[in-house]
Amino acid sequence: MESTVGQSPAAQIVANSGGPGNIESLSHCATRLRFQLRDGSLVDQAALEAVPGVMGVVPQGGDRLQVVIGGAVQSMYSDIMALPSMKSVSTGDSSDADVKAAARAGGPRGKVAWLDSFFEYLSDSFRPLLGVLLGASLIIAFAAVLDALGIVDFRAENKPATWVFVDAMWRAVFYFLPIMVAYNASKKLNVDPWVGATVMAALMTPNFVSLNDTTLFPDTVCTVNETLGTQSCVAHVFGLPLQMNDYSGQVFVPLIMVAVLGLVYKWLKKIFPENIQMVFVPFFSMIIMIPVTAFLIGPLGVWLGSGLGAGLAWLNGHAPFVFAIMIPMLYPFLVPLGLHWPLNALMLMNIDTLGYDFIQGPMGAWNFACFGATAGVLVLSMRDKDTTMRQTATGALAAGLLGGISEPSLYGIHLRFKRIYPRMLVGCFAGGLTIAILGSLATIGQERRGVTTEAFAFTSLLTIPVFSPMWVYAIAIAVAFAVAMTLVIISDYRTPEQKAEAKAALEQAEADEALAARHEAAAVAAPIAAPAGSGGVATAVAPAPAAVAQATDEIASPVAGHVVSLDDVADKVFASRALGEGVGIVPTDERVVSPIAGTLVTVAKTGHAFGIKSDDGVEVLVHIGIDTVQLDGKGFQVAVAKKQRVNVGDLLATVNLDTVKQAGFDTTVMLTVTNTAALSAVTPHTGIDVSAGQTVIDVEH
Repeated sequence: MESTVGQSPAAQIVANSGGPGNIESLSHCATRLRFQLRDGSLVDQAALEAVPGVMGVVPQGGDRLQVVIGGAVQSMYSDIMALPSMKSVSTGDSSDADVKAAARAGGPRGKVAWLDSFFEYLSDSFRPLLGVLLGASLIIAFAAVLDALGIVDFRAENKPATWVFVDAMWRAVFYFLPIMVAYNASKKLNVDPWVGATVMAALMTPNFVSLNDTTLFPDTVCTVNETLGTQSCVAHVFGLPLQMNDYSGQVFVPLIMVAVLGLVYKWLKKIFPENIQMVFVPFFSMIIMIPVTAFLIGPLGVWLGSGLGAGLAWLNGHAPFVFAIMIPMLYPFLVPLGLHWPLNALMLMNIDTLGYDFIQGPMGAWNFACFGATAGVLVLSMRDKDTTMRQTATGALAAGLLGGISEPSLYGIHLRFKRIYPRMLVGCFAGGLTIAILGSLATIGQERRGVTTEAFAFTSLLTIPVFSPMWVYAIAIAVAFAVAMTLVIISDYRTPEQKAEAKAALEQAEADEALAARHEAAAVAAPIAAPAGSGGVATAVAPAPAAVAQATDEIASPVAGHVVSLDDVADKVFASRALGEGVGIVPTDERVVSPIAGTLVTVAKTGHAFGIKSDDGVEVLVHIGIDTVQLDGKGFQVAVAKKQRVNVGDLLATVNLDTVKQAGFDTTVMLTVTNTAALSAVTPHTGIDVSAGQTVIDVEH
């Protein structure tokens, strides 16, 4: 794979995805770049994750790849497509769903490709609707606030025309949701989306709904469902009994219908010649699928959704403690895998069948525990002056608290630092337990148990008023947020090694700023000779040229041993080149010396790491061992101090290799050029045995 040193983040993403020739198509959704690759094995996942702006990398099985960018995904997509090398790659002319549908049509990929396809089908059927669902939830939140303040009764049967109109603004999304889902699902399966939408629309027309009217159709029989409190009617069409259902708000019906439609549609395309497909394929698809959906799939989908909802409702009613804790504890594992979509579908089904949902309340505990952990990271990043993490956490926290969107936090921070998840889970448990206790006490003797809502709402600060009892929900999410944030602040989200690296980077940045300031001051203070010229007029004379810093073209090995590529070291950070190009040296000597002449800008107190900057601006890092910061200086004798001047071969530290090995740590010494991107070329020499002071890296300015 070609070197990405000095390239833009967009170019690095392309290169580490196997290059432009490996990219069959590229699209994006709200937070992710979605690649269809020709050969998934060419992806360098570690290098991708190290690219600035990349929050995470999610292989989708076989030749599909997702690169999580967050809110800046549109800009990154545009930057990638603007690269000259990407002109031949399929662009946004094909939608995200189209691209992935084409990939799916190519056959199974990997051992669990069918599982990937199943959850992608669910995800892609709902994902394009997130914007309007979020908009509708905020309208509902606005209405709930007005209702709570007594300005208007949104539950009244007779309301002024103005507020009826407001109702229509958000109800449009949920009433026509089956048509929208059918449209998206059809695009996902490479079926004419208007055919799928038409099939569902047929079951929502006034003509179809009128079959419930026993006065118009005497043979229609209606009964009352005592469990759900709803009326169920059976009409007779073509001499056959037709179970009538209200399909507004349904999600399982269009999902099942389109899955069957996909098979029928492709079969019809094989039967009819291409020149008449435009007429007869939609025609026969409609006359087959509308009756099949009305008589079979529709009742089945309603029964399935109602059954799952009733099962969870039973658990919520009979074991509220278990349910309230189970939901927030499961979501942190479901969301990264895309497995939360079935539960989202059940929320919509509950609202349609029961008139309320009981899943979103406990789910809010997970969301706010997630946001609380992000807030903890933000506090620590501000304390540590970590600009990059502060910006990441700030954006993620804003998206979460105001929009209820967890992906920026999840992919940008939490999945990168393994220490966060256990602390976040404690917050999830605390929030769920709070809902379990207070929700049970507040709803004793009531039909609805726990925290419920009558709307599908993104769990943000803005939608708190849509939950009931509101005070229980507010306390629960506050507890989840506070517990997760406090635990992250107290115990940190980084390992000792990661903290040491962050501190070293900060110290080096501060030293660089100080060094630049000194150079600037020296330049300003340089004397200018002005001897008197003829006629007594002072004539400015050019200053004497300053001493030119000797070019650093070679970097020596800091220790005797065998030189290996960074690809072969057991540290993913170094292997990814996130700290620059360089080498690893398996040491045979305990003396570690300076590889260049320059100034020490970083000297770790533990003696395991040294940052040196040459006079001509080459910056190197000498890192002794892997995770050796955990030894807290045991086995290390430091021979230098920060800001000290060193020459090639000057002793930096002495390390007892036996002590390091006995503690279970790798002794490999990493030598990297941390400002590789600012140089023309950095060429390591590997696979050789060297003594201390022998050249192992060539540098070109």
